[in-house]
Amino acid sequence: MNGLINYISCGVLWLGLVVKAPDLLRHRGDPYLRAICTVLGLAGLCFLLGAPPTVGAVNRLSGVPNLAAPLTYAAITGYCAASQVLVVHWRGGPRVHRTARRWTLAYAAVVLGIAVTFALGDAPVERRTDLDTYYATTPFLAEMIVLYLVAHLSAVTVTAVSALRWARQVRGGLRAGLALLGTGSVCGAGYSVAKLVAVGGRWSGRDWPALGTTVPPAAAGLGALLTVVGVLVPLVAPRVTEWRRARRTYARLEPLERALDDLLTRRTLRLPRPRFASPTTRLMWRQTSVHNALSHLDAYFDRDLYDRTHAGVLAATGDPQRAEAAAWAAAITAALRREAAPQGEVPPSDGAGPLPDRVPGPAALGRIADVLAGTTPVPPVPAVPSGATTAGTA
Repeated sequence: MNGLINYISCGVLWLGLVVKAPDLLRHRGDPYLRAICTVLGLAGLCFLLGAPPTVGAVNRLSGVPNLAAPLTYAAITGYCAASQVLVVHWRGGPRVHRTARRWTLAYAAVVLGIAVTFALGDAPVERRTDLDTYYATTPFLAEMIVLYLVAHLSAVTVTAVSALRWARQVRGGLRAGLALLGTGSVCGAGYSVAKLVAVGGRWSGRDWPALGTTVPPAAAGLGALLTVVGVLVPLVAPRVTEWRRARRTYARLEPLERALDDLLTRRTLRLPRPRFASPTTRLMWRQTSVHNALSHLDAYFDRDLYDRTHAGVLAATGDPQRAEAAAWAAAITAALRREAAPQGEVPPSDGAGPLPDRVPGPAALGRIADVLAGTTPVPPVPAVPSGATTAGTA
């Protein structure tokens, strides 16, 4: 075997570790982030050490036949401990640190047991893929094999039950992450169950090589993929949600920017469009362009027009937000006409005056854009003198 599944699984897990490493560097004292990175790092190490080419290299370089086996078992046990600590930190509670310490000490004892039993046993023949079944009846080595398999099965069982049970109590990205983590742990249980059955077969004089060498890597590889996705989903989901919201808001503001486009172009008020930027950055660019245009139009706004439109729409709808948006749309439309006039027409002196808010907030900008796009119906406002437009013309 060339260990392809092992190396791919290791690469997937360590890719997740690379994604989380910057957060860990910024928040070194966060035990939750440390647990996540430890799980990803040790899980990848398990697959790396368990690959047949790596097993051969470790044994050859150390000069000790099968030394790769206890190293791999120790890495698996460390991964089990890290998984338990991660679940403990996920659930929280008043005894988080005490419970995490107990799990760590328990699995540290398992690692010590693995080292002691390997040292007491005799494994002179190198076995790269079937050491578990080959030495299943050898004194001390049999105990070592059973010890690490039972420890692994216990850990993935607790992780699966805890994650799937908690997934029913939460929503959103956390629920999806817990469901994936629980499912990955169930697949991981297939690794230890298959090997325990194969070892049991050897004890009864039977030989089931597929259960010892074929099923476990596949189960572990699938479990690793689901685990890394499950760990990363709750961390990535908020950012994805933010990007989706920013993309929708960016599209929503397009009618407002289109209305201001001539002004932005003539007065060179628009910043260069960002390339290869995130939705959040593009939204900020569009909002900045709109704010620049509105600031330039400040001298052309007609406060009387704003007040009349606001009062008329408020009386007709009883909706303050719609009234505000309609009033801004009317004032912006009239101000754009004045600014574009040959002599730069200004509001009549009796109608001049600053608007309530010099620059509307993000939510208000979206409602103004809806009025300009015609997606928000606005009742007609009585016509007024001095050429001012109303929300109905917006």
